[in-house]
Amino acid sequence: MTQISRDSFGSAALVNPVAEETLQAAQKYRLARVKQQLVEHDCGAILLYDPVNIRYATDSSNMQVWTLHNFARYTLVFADGPVIHWEFHNCEHLLSGNQQIDEIRTAINWSFFGAGSRIDERVKLWAEEIAHLITQHSPDNRRLALDKADIEGIDCLREKGLRVVEGHSLMEQARKIKSAAEIALMQWTIQVCEKGIQRMYDELKPGMTENALWAWLHYENIRHGGEWIETRLLSSGPRTNPWMQESSNRIMQTGEILSFDTDLIGPYGYCADISRAWTVGHVPPTPEQRHIYQLAYEQVQYNMSLLKAGLSYKEFSQKAWKIPAEYYPNRYCCLAHGIGLADEYPAIAHQGNDWNSSGYDGLFEENMVVCVESYIGAKDGREGIKLEQQVLITKDGIIELSTYPWEENWL
Repeated sequence: MTQISRDSFGSAALVNPVAEETLQAAQKYRLARVKQQLVEHDCGAILLYDPVNIRYATDSSNMQVWTLHNFARYTLVFADGPVIHWEFHNCEHLLSGNQQIDEIRTAINWSFFGAGSRIDERVKLWAEEIAHLITQHSPDNRRLALDKADIEGIDCLREKGLRVVEGHSLMEQARKIKSAAEIALMQWTIQVCEKGIQRMYDELKPGMTENALWAWLHYENIRHGGEWIETRLLSSGPRTNPWMQESSNRIMQTGEILSFDTDLIGPYGYCADISRAWTVGHVPPTPEQRHIYQLAYEQVQYNMSLLKAGLSYKEFSQKAWKIPAEYYPNRYCCLAHGIGLADEYPAIAHQGNDWNSSGYDGLFEENMVVCVESYIGAKDGREGIKLEQQVLITKDGIIELSTYPWEENWL
């Protein structure tokens, strides 16, 4: 891979390179993927509540994080029929010009927040409307896939004669294979993310808090049209071991390790999931810091070298870089995972007990995008290193989509 220098990122805002034709191509491809999954699984339609799934099918978004826990907007996609979307109160104007949606209605919110003691009344109205539309547009196939809903809604749909089946897996399968247009959108998000990473690198100084540094990633994401960041995984010094401690008001000290994981949902809703590690103050690492960085880097590079279309998840797990025993207890939760509009299927388990308890097989395919993970930190050790790289699988191998430099002078 050709590395670029940090100076390449500059301080001025980036110019969006995405053409309208690229966005439209991605929209059409994604909706076609959803309909293809419905046909393959013999479902007449799928009802979507997950805002990431709604975004994938319709390229519409509204209060994405809020609607993750408030069922206030939903979409019905027919295998051979229209796309009908229900939008939050007085928000129909947000969908003006959206060519993916055939009809817009006002949502019936039957969650406790929206309906209170009137849940039974509201959910019946909701189910009647859905059932009527299934009868109208899919009279010969009443199998309805559903990505998520409260139990009252599922029961009510079944009472209306619909055969409700699990639909989240259909959406994960649809989202798994990326088009060229999707890759272009994702690359723009990665550019924005790397701009934010560089801003953190430039702003990092001893005496500042973890939260103050983390805010710069949010700043660059938002000013470039990004949306949110799914986690707050930035920590320093002793808080880097064990991993998964979120950013805090801890004041960072010269020479400590700083590790982070971006989990950034950027422009057009795509995710950039990149991890790097530095020292606070950008001073030379200690021998121990250098050693654990070297191990994490080796793990990422070795496991990336294994990836190819046709390789099974199990074989990848079996051949993966062997984590030294002293670091194994604090291993990262997976070796690699898919990514698109968010972290996606698959998540590849480590061999041994992890595979036996939760591993599942499948095949890496051309045009999947995956993130290769590493965390190296000894159990009861002082510090840890988190590294991660986002790559595209092609017929000829992989392309590293993230270009942000490694600490090569530590290697």
